[in-house]
Amino acid sequence: MSFSASIITLFPELFPGPLGASVLGRGLADGLWALHATQLRDFATDRHHTVDDTPSGGGAGMVLKADVLARAIDDVSPQGDPRPRILMSPRGKPLTQQRARQLALGPGAVIVCGRFEGVDQRVIDARALEEISIGDYVLAGGEVAAMVLLEAVVRLIPGVLGGADSHADESFENGQLEYPQFTRPQSFEGREIPPVLTSGDHGKIAKWRAEQSLALTKLRRPDLLAPPKP
Repeated sequence: MSFSASIITLFPELFPGPLGASVLGRGLADGLWALHATQLRDFATDRHHTVDDTPSGGGAGMVLKADVLARAIDDVSPQGDPRPRILMSPRGKPLTQQRARQLALGPGAVIVCGRFEGVDQRVIDARALEEISIGDYVLAGGEVAAMVLLEAVVRLIPGVLGGADSHADESFENGQLEYPQFTRPQSFEGREIPPVLTSGDHGKIAKWRAEQSLALTKLRRPDLLAPPKP
């Protein structure tokens, strides 16, 4: 069974967006993965298709209603659906390459795109939504975040990128940042390709890349090298 993503959103017309382009789009067309976007308003029961209300206890903005969102989730993810249910949220756990790989090896995901001030906590708890963040900042809604999550995941599905080793040396795959990359021409504005990369000595090339990867990680992301907290 191919990876199947179900998106619950107020703006289904935004999908597939960039997910329908390049290798991801080809994978979608070839059936390596599937995407379906569901309009949340379709599950509102009043004539105005209301999906939000004012925050209990006061405050600015609006909150997505638990009952409406629960009906949408139950429709796209009935009992027995093995796919994880995810809410894109700035307060969620940071998205990592490890989590992306776990999702890529699974049957897919149900992704809720939040809007306004957030989502009623009761539906998060009742439908066991896993909150995931793509960074320490706030967006207008979860749609772009969902696309980021899906791009990180779908490119790891076997066959989408082509060669099995296409992402083996990328940043975060081995816990470090990727080494610098170069290609022809040999000279660009007085800057040369490091001689080791054109030496033909694969042992030296591998050693240089490992050293560069470690040095870059120490400089830019030392947190990746820190020992795990007990």
